[in-house]
Amino acid sequence: MSSLINTLVDPQFIVMVLAAVAAFATVTSFVLPLLSNDRLGSRMKYVAGERDRLRAERIAQLAQDQRQAKLRTEPKSFMKGVVERLNLRKALETESTRERLKMAGMRGQAPVVAFLFFRAIMPIVTFALTFFYLFFWDKHNLAPLLRLALSIGGAYVGFYLPNIFIHNLIQRRQKSIKRVFPDALDLLLICVQAGMSVESAMNKVSNEIGSRSSELAEEFGLTTAELSYLQERRQAYENLGKRTGLSVVKAVGTSLIQAERYGTAIGQALRVLAKESRDMRMAEAERKAAALPPKLTVPMILFFLPVLFIVILGPAFIQVMAIRHGG
Repeated sequence: MSSLINTLVDPQFIVMVLAAVAAFATVTSFVLPLLSNDRLGSRMKYVAGERDRLRAERIAQLAQDQRQAKLRTEPKSFMKGVVERLNLRKALETESTRERLKMAGMRGQAPVVAFLFFRAIMPIVTFALTFFYLFFWDKHNLAPLLRLALSIGGAYVGFYLPNIFIHNLIQRRQKSIKRVFPDALDLLLICVQAGMSVESAMNKVSNEIGSRSSELAEEFGLTTAELSYLQERRQAYENLGKRTGLSVVKAVGTSLIQAERYGTAIGQALRVLAKESRDMRMAEAERKAAALPPKLTVPMILFFLPVLFIVILGPAFIQVMAIRHGG
């Protein structure tokens, strides 16, 4: 025991131990950064590989969807022939028309051809129906000139019927997107804060909300595909806002563009936009609730009050009639 103590307190032994500790610390200080860089490099390679894999899957899925859509939505030969012979594309097709069809969820050439065909054929159909009804079925003995004017008015209404149909589709689609979009932003925020890329986050959110809003899931899926093959990612976010036509979606696209351009964090922006979207949804619900009393006034006057008067005054009227007949 005394020899061990003598060895431990020996100055030469202490110097050797300190030198060994210093050498180990020096080697560790040089080796650990190298190991850390190696782990970082492997992590970056893994992330890049996952991103390339996701892009390849989205491109393959998009190509398959395009092939299936082409088989399903090939323009009818009859409609296409009428549109080409009458040169309706040059006369009626505009950039605004194509954007409105995209907002209604109609993409490709088949919806454009069908829309132009019905805009050309519906005035003829409505004119013929109105003319037949007024001249051969109507019994009001209207003047022939007035009947002809009403027939022309029917043709004018028929010309705008396709636009009304597309407008209703756009309103229905936007309503479905606005109802689910705040929850989708919350999910997107969670995915981004968890370290997922924007493409992976949108792909995950589109899979999660598909059962609640197929329209929003479709838009997120298209945006993910465009992020995979477009040269400028900014164009994909702008296309998302154009396809939906909603200001809150355009604001999200603008935030994502600024985040990628300036390298800023998008978590806070998504959180604020999600809150604003929820507030807008609540304000819309409150506005509809506030509009109920005026709308219920006429039905109450026509249906509720007469029944209420019958229930209240009916027994008294029966008693009065019974007394009169008894007397």
